Amino acid sequence: MTDLQLSLFGIGGTLVVGLFAYNRWQEYKARKTVDTAFGDGDDDVLLKSDQTEVRQEPSLDEPADQQPTRQKKAEAVSASEVSAPVATDGDSDIPEDGNGDAEEIAAPAVQPAVKKDLPVDELIDCVVPLEFDHPVKGEKILQELHDLRYVGKKPVHFIGITADGDKDLISVAHAYTTVLAGIRTVSRSGPLNELEYSEFVMKLRAAADNLGAHPDVPDMSRVINNARELQQFVAEHDAQLSVNVITTGAPWALHTLLAALEKMGFDQRPDGRLMMPDGDGGSLFTLSLNTEVSDTQTVKLTLLLDVPCVTPARDAFGAMTACAKSLAARLNGVVVDDGHHRIPDTSLEEIAQQVQEFYAAMEEAQIPAGSPRALRLFS
Repeated sequence: MTDLQLSLFGIGGTLVVGLFAYNRWQEYKARKTVDTAFGDGDDDVLLKSDQTEVRQEPSLDEPADQQPTRQKKAEAVSASEVSAPVATDGDSDIPEDGNGDAEEIAAPAVQPAVKKDLPVDELIDCVVPLEFDHPVKGEKILQELHDLRYVGKKPVHFIGITADGDKDLISVAHAYTTVLAGIRTVSRSGPLNELEYSEFVMKLRAAADNLGAHPDVPDMSRVINNARELQQFVAEHDAQLSVNVITTGAPWALHTLLAALEKMGFDQRPDGRLMMPDGDGGSLFTLSLNTEVSDTQTVKLTLLLDVPCVTPARDAFGAMTACAKSLAARLNGVVVDDGHHRIPDTSLEEIAQQVQEFYAAMEEAQIPAGSPRALRLFS
């Protein structure tokens, strides 16, 4: 090896050693800079375990070593430090710190899941489960059940259950392990009878065979008895209250009367009745002009409240009687009952009290007035 090669090896080794030493020096300077900037002598409460006091809370249903811990509020933390808040129970006792300050940070409230309003209701429907050996696509189910919408005058509805246990309307985008078929057992036309039930079961079995499902059909006598009991409830609570306004002078011209009623907020229906909307897509009460198609005048207006179909919070009876009094005052009329006898305010107050008792009875029967269940039942 020549002297030139030895010199080059020596120079290269010196450069490598110098570069390593320079890097170590730069690291040392950077650490000193950080220590100078943030080293105010305070300990980092997020790093020191001995500054956090952990305590076990007893529980009635869990072992003590499985209970969530509660942390004591850390003492002053500098602006450059970042700490996470500790969630505590609303009734927990937190030890005070050295300054006597104890602060509790409440955990965010958990919002309850909103229950879906599904058209199959075990209280008012006869429900028949159709179970599949394997999940079936919603599109296939819908095609098979498309024509089974009514049996007689009783509506039929379906909901699906996915493999995860979710219940919802059947959609083409999902597959289902079970379908719940429900036929309304009662309507204002009467209870479900043996002929209607037999037809429903026959059509449902045919659809189940085509889908490869296993229907669990309830006993006919039990279904019919339940329908008759529910029909008794409907008959007792199918209340419709009316008040009338009759003229004390000349008949009212329809063209001017309709314009005035629309200004008061009434919407006219295709059947000629006028509806007072409740502001939420429903109806408070309706108004009939008591006329034929060829009539141009009327002497009587009838306001009608379908009591089980309006929620108590809207005070539909109070709104209807107030409207009747206003119409009587504006049209030179008087508020009367169906026998054309004047209705005194004391009688209206008594009826209002009876309406409240009616609402309480429906609530107790788990069919609150104005609820989706009541609207289906009294449709």
